[in-house]
Amino acid sequence: MQRVYSFCAALLLSFNCFAQTEAQPSINLIAAVPVENISLALPEESAKTGLPKEEVYKLKPKVDIPVTAVGTAWSLYAFTKIYSKDDSPVEDIRALDKNNINGFDRWAAGKSSDKADAQSNILFYGVMPLPIVFLADKKIRQDFGKVSFLYLEAMSITGLLYTGSTYFVDRYRPETYNTNIPAEYRTSGNLRNAFFAGHVALVATSSFFAAQVYNDYHPDSKLKYVFYGAAGAATITTAYLRHIAGKHFPTDILLGTAIGTASGILVPRLHRNVNIGGNALRISPRIGNGYGFSAVYQF
Repeated sequence: MQRVYSFCAALLLSFNCFAQTEAQPSINLIAAVPVENISLALPEESAKTGLPKEEVYKLKPKVDIPVTAVGTAWSLYAFTKIYSKDDSPVEDIRALDKNNINGFDRWAAGKSSDKADAQSNILFYGVMPLPIVFLADKKIRQDFGKVSFLYLEAMSITGLLYTGSTYFVDRYRPETYNTNIPAEYRTSGNLRNAFFAGHVALVATSSFFAAQVYNDYHPDSKLKYVFYGAAGAATITTAYLRHIAGKHFPTDILLGTAIGTASGILVPRLHRNVNIGGNALRISPRIGNGYGFSAVYQF
């Protein structure tokens, strides 16, 4: 629960003139008295006070538009390239040795599961449109266009990092080391896209973005913990399925989780209105019987 303290200080000047003497001004100082729980026009109360509603997020078009455009354009281009890599020579596949893999990742070599792969795809495509649920929320629905743009920005950043890594770095997937799989399949260029875990990164971005946005619009709601919990569960489940499917090594999954979570949380946080989401000091003039000011610190 936010607590708001208002400190009002006023200097009242009174000038008393006495007959047959030189005028001597006297200054009366009324000390500031802290008043707790002063009502302010916070987002939830703006409708009641009649004051303009404060924005939860503020966009910076000169920064946000280029970042989103570049990230989206590159991702769309790179996706067509990373999934059409040339096949690997059969000799290279036969020469693969899991003992050449670092000790942290080695135990994952050879894993493969079509069922886990299919399940991870269902979760992946199911989570992508998750922010649509905000249409059911009255507060967020009013800013749905802005929230949608921020979502696109978050996804474009994750997409840029993922496709950039996969485009420039060839790393065989764990299932490539499974000799029970026909060599024709193990030579596929797609099996050099292990670095890093794109499914995990994008699921984390989408789910944690939704959790962060709900938190920013409903900071006092306990339901926000449900959103964060669901985001964590979706990300962990996707990570596990991609591991079992033999699509990524542990380091690929950890990196994808970190990047996706960071993008999903930081993009909305960095656009949050400081007067709402962070510490803010407001100073306003006061005019009445005297002149003064009020300082309001919200945290």
